[in-house]
Amino acid sequence: ERQVAAELDRRAQSVRLVWPAKGSVVEPFQPGETRGIEIAGHPGDPVRAAADGKVVYAGTGLNEYGSLIIVQHNKDFLTAYSHNRRLLVKIGDIVRQGQTIAEMGDEANSRVAVLFEVRHDGMPVDPMPYLPSARG
Repeated sequence: ERQVAAELDRRAQSVRLVWPAKGSVVEPFQPGETRGIEIAGHPGDPVRAAADGKVVYAGTGLNEYGSLIIVQHNKDFLTAYSHNRRLLVKIGDIVRQGQTIAEMGDEANSRVAVLFEVRHDGMPVDPMPYLPSARG
């Protein structure tokens, strides 16, 4: 039991994220149904890297995502940002936490929002525990 708690604690400490966009969460994370949370905004709003990392995907090859950016933060964690109007980074770029990496849009989506995903060991997890409760 103590080992499990320590492991969970270590995992939660291993990546500290900032909000990738300023809007409100219009779609919460639902295990098995959604891949992340949707944060609403206006066309062209900045979408920011939630943490330092390396861009491992930037493009439009995955239909339901619209234009998508995936940032690898360490061997366990990556974040994904979808439905962007415009991508400002390319594969291989090193990004810093808070850096603008895209412009918000409604590509392959019914509203202007960014679909923000956190993946741990390849599995989508709820981003909320990794995000600060107050919007900076």
